[in-house]
Amino acid sequence: MREKEYGIWQALTWAHLAQMVEQMACGLHQAGLRRGEHMVVVGANRPRLYATMLAAQALGAIPVPLYQDAVATECVFPINNAEVRFAFAEDQEQVDKLLEIRPQCPQLTAIFYDDPRGLRNYSEAGLTALDALLASGQQFAQANPGFFQAEVDQARPDDVAAMFFTSGTTGQAKGVVHTHRALLDRASAGAEFDHLTSAEEVLAYMPPAWVGQNIFSYAQWLACGFVVNCPESASTVMIDLKEIGPTYYFAPPRIFEALLTSVMIRMEDAGAIKRAMFHGFMNVARRVGPALRDGQRVGAFDRLLYALGNLLVYGPLRNNLGLSRVRVAYTAGEAIGPDLFAFYRAIGVNLKQLYGSTETAVFVCMQPDNQVRADTVGIPCRDVEIQVAANGEILVRSPGLLKEYYKNPEATAEVKTADGWYHTGDAGFLDAQGHLKIIDRARDVGKLADGAMFAPKYIENKLKFFPYIKEAVALGDRLAMVCAMINIDFDAVGNWAERRNLPYAGYTDLAQKPEVYALIQDCIEKVNADLAADEKLAGSQVHRFLVLHKELDADDGELTRTNKVRRGFIADKYLVLVDALYGGKGEQYIETQVKFEDGRTGSVSATLKIMDARTFAPVRAAA
Repeated sequence: MREKEYGIWQALTWAHLAQMVEQMACGLHQAGLRRGEHMVVVGANRPRLYATMLAAQALGAIPVPLYQDAVATECVFPINNAEVRFAFAEDQEQVDKLLEIRPQCPQLTAIFYDDPRGLRNYSEAGLTALDALLASGQQFAQANPGFFQAEVDQARPDDVAAMFFTSGTTGQAKGVVHTHRALLDRASAGAEFDHLTSAEEVLAYMPPAWVGQNIFSYAQWLACGFVVNCPESASTVMIDLKEIGPTYYFAPPRIFEALLTSVMIRMEDAGAIKRAMFHGFMNVARRVGPALRDGQRVGAFDRLLYALGNLLVYGPLRNNLGLSRVRVAYTAGEAIGPDLFAFYRAIGVNLKQLYGSTETAVFVCMQPDNQVRADTVGIPCRDVEIQVAANGEILVRSPGLLKEYYKNPEATAEVKTADGWYHTGDAGFLDAQGHLKIIDRARDVGKLADGAMFAPKYIENKLKFFPYIKEAVALGDRLAMVCAMINIDFDAVGNWAERRNLPYAGYTDLAQKPEVYALIQDCIEKVNADLAADEKLAGSQVHRFLVLHKELDADDGELTRTNKVRRGFIADKYLVLVDALYGGKGEQYIETQVKFEDGRTGSVSATLKIMDARTFAPVRAAA
């Protein structure tokens, strides 16, 4: 592993890590951690966090990673549900969070912290520095040289390896229990699919509590032996990405959207010649780039143009994004917009989609090289079986399936049949080439009042391709028309406004500017024109929209910790806005309570304008 500290990359060898894990395991054993117990780990990707998880697993205990940006109250349920006595906290922020909820979690007796800054004068019972734990563990290991290996030897493939709490998109989070066999089998299946080796370089920057991060940078790290690089902080990720130049990269669509937005902002600030060159060569890239990426035949002149574009535009752009060495890049977690997907493949990034979930240990379907399409998520990977139920729901049978939902047999029985099929909750089908196509979450795919198909995520993804739209919530199930609530991207729209000498006093003020509404209206109408060409979704064009007065936030319950929109929660919370959209109003006053980073609450109020968007007649396919 590598960790960046004070601007310098510090290397950690496997031998050093093994020694640290042994000492930590011995220290945890002395502290009272026992086989089968759960241990919470909360923090960013750090070698010591990974070592703590390995040490707990070596003792037969079960690490439970929690989101480091979760507010304290969100940690109460997982800690009490898993009866957690031991916790690893990265720094003072996480220690304060755990100490705050201790009265609600009386069984939480031991908290071990890594970074001592700010904790010198803390005297709470059970609060111990990780350095002290390692020192006591070292003494125990020297006095009992065979202890650690004996504990490791007791492990069996079907023992529980880890527990991950779901994002809670539709309700209370559930603890997903996975075995060593499931996690390592899926990690190996993914590695075989893309021929991963120990030479890969990975940047670990997503929350360890997200199963995607845990599989890519922990399970696959153990299966392949590649190098995991831990950024210095969340604010330095882009700099660290450029310095490392990963060969294997994984990010949810939101990260790729943010990267593209940063590119578009910089291009708008560029001179006329650079802008013209960028847009001209990007037209070439969109036309021939994906075909070249997939090994298809392309004319000699187009090849020459693309090579020139690679020299002048695409190569420098990949380098600026930190993707110049990427051999394989994946996106997952939610559907990615086809335009966004095509952009990265057009500039020469081997971006592919995969399909999976927390319950399937991620790897269900993957896209083989030269068979990459924006509208599918690939073919089933090793040992995966797929069925499509009569109602269109995807069923999966795989070695990576969850063992159970912890202490929730009813929920387990709902999703896992007696013969091993898992109900994904996604609607889709297998096409003629054996690729899986996901339409939307089965519960989200609905119909408008006139019977037309309504797939909200598809519409939202098309809207979010525009750099000015950060988030969108499409409404319309069983209603007369589709309406949308929009979150602007404050950086992109702020930059746009500044170049037009448009003053604003913050997000709420900027969001309600008539010029910003005109900008968003133009984006929506372009999406409507695209939808008009889709026979199934022509009826799902956005008729009315508003721009929200605040950014959707996980702290306010509007997003999950993995930044998925909680559409039902938002529709209930902003019912007055929904009624205004469908009631034909031109504006609506609203006041909303918000939670700040320091835990304080406040309110944001505004009178929101509501506008109509132009819709288009469906484009009939040629006979």
